[in-house]
Amino acid sequence: MYLPAHFAVTETGEIHAAIRASRLATLVTATADGLIGTPLPLILNESEGEHGTLYGHVARPNPQWKTPAIGEAMAIFAGPDAYVTPSWYVTKAEHGKVVPTWNYVAVHAYGPVEFFEDADRLLDIVTRLTHLHERERAEAWQVSDAPEDFIRAQLRGIVGLRMPITRLDAKRKMSQNRKLEDRAGVIAGLSTSDRAGDREVAAMIPTT
Repeated sequence: MYLPAHFAVTETGEIHAAIRASRLATLVTATADGLIGTPLPLILNESEGEHGTLYGHVARPNPQWKTPAIGEAMAIFAGPDAYVTPSWYVTKAEHGKVVPTWNYVAVHAYGPVEFFEDADRLLDIVTRLTHLHERERAEAWQVSDAPEDFIRAQLRGIVGLRMPITRLDAKRKMSQNRKLEDRAGVIAGLSTSDRAGDREVAAMIPTT
């Protein structure tokens, strides 16, 4: 990922927060047959390894886990994003030398990926993923709510993955390269959008 200094995120805690906030990642592996990508939720264990370790699972029929990876895998996490029209810039009226752009948050995590079929490890991952996404519900569903034999049968249909992170690229492009007056125009424009994601980006643009 291209990382200009004014957009690069280097603080590990901030990068981990962006990973946690992204509910769906894309796991990409390079193989002799070409690139393979799978959208899937992942869990970050921040305390395991220098940069943390990712866990998740794929469907057993998915060829990605059976196809040997060449080099490291990459997990792509996309954060809030929004289109930015040059019409919001004060400088448009001054000289007209402005173009459209896109504001966004993105994290690329790299590392060797290990696939496994152990039922107990799979149950642990499924339980943790379920808790992560159910914990804010008033009546949270738990894996133990389903019959044990049913869950065990379901586990046979998936394969677990573990990816210790060896390096991280993170980018937070939020109009930092524009002067404050232009940023204020972008904030005002995005804040009135019907898109919730646009309004989220508006709140992330620095004002100083």
